[in-house]
Amino acid sequence: MKLSDQEIVFRMALQEVEGIGAARAKKLITEYGSAGAVFSNNSSNSSVDGIGLVHWKAIKNFSNFKKAEQEFSFIKKNRIQFLAFDQENYPSKLKRAIDSPSFMYYQGDESIHNTRVLSFIGTRACSDYGRQVCEKLIEDLAPHQPLIVSGLAYGIDSIAHKAAIKNGLKTIGVMATGLDSIYPAQNKKLAESMKSNGGLLTEYPQKSKPDREHFPTRNRIVAGMADAVIVVETAKKGGSMITANLAFSYNRDVFCVPGRIGDKRSEGCNNLIKNLRANLITCAEDVVYYLNWDQDGEAPLAQRKLFVELSDNEKLIYDSLQSGNLHVDELFQRTKLSMSKLSPLLLQLEMNGMVRSLPGKLYQAV
Repeated sequence: MKLSDQEIVFRMALQEVEGIGAARAKKLITEYGSAGAVFSNNSSNSSVDGIGLVHWKAIKNFSNFKKAEQEFSFIKKNRIQFLAFDQENYPSKLKRAIDSPSFMYYQGDESIHNTRVLSFIGTRACSDYGRQVCEKLIEDLAPHQPLIVSGLAYGIDSIAHKAAIKNGLKTIGVMATGLDSIYPAQNKKLAESMKSNGGLLTEYPQKSKPDREHFPTRNRIVAGMADAVIVVETAKKGGSMITANLAFSYNRDVFCVPGRIGDKRSEGCNNLIKNLRANLITCAEDVVYYLNWDQDGEAPLAQRKLFVELSDNEKLIYDSLQSGNLHVDELFQRTKLSMSKLSPLLLQLEMNGMVRSLPGKLYQAV
């Protein structure tokens, strides 16, 4: 059901309550059904994990709804979409990330719901080699029509956004400020062109400054909403490494372009590959193969008798795969099994010839 204007204001306000934040806001809304119900709750006897008497007192005493009302007027005036974590307009892959925002602001077209999403990241001080590789990858990936996501920063980010537009692809910039200001200012023209070729996305309200801590926080969106993160050039420390490691923790594919030994702009990529946290890629065909995009459709699953006796959890996994190939995250959502249980069970099923692992962390019933 579409959120009412009042509910949107309540959600903005709830996150402003001291000690609540995005994670607790999501828990409360999930438990009570709406932010309005949370504010109208008269009992402090809550069984919601992480919500105590101090939090309930802060909610009951909260009265400064003016900021939320002003923000709502701003998004209405500027035709900005309010994307809530429990609504269909929220990026589907990002929902799986445990630390995803409770809501975001989006100004753009419907390309945010593209089923194929690639995030390009890398250093701001990229080399000519990095620029050329980034542009070539996106040009050669264009026939597969992926949505290109990046952070609207200097260097690889800007190159990726521009290459996407040049090749007729949609692109989204994830911002560390509100939608009333563009950072860096030199990218204003680029950002404006992106609104009709994708869009701009942020979790920050208007008048939010590009504070240092906003950038690593922003990076979890870049990582979480993609099928894969492609690292073109990066030093061994910095925002790109944070994003790559976040993507790895979310069970997203991480691809790295290798660089010269001793080149500081490639140390991060080379280390990710060396430590088995990323796959090495040299061309678009590698990305297509790893993500299983070269298949014209899913082959019908062969019917077979189960000659091995399956445990309840193994049967749950196998039955879930009868509907078609599933990403490990989708299996996690459907089976409700923890990753520590799911991974060895998948391996056992694969050894028994019941399940086949495919590129892109997909699984198929045999």
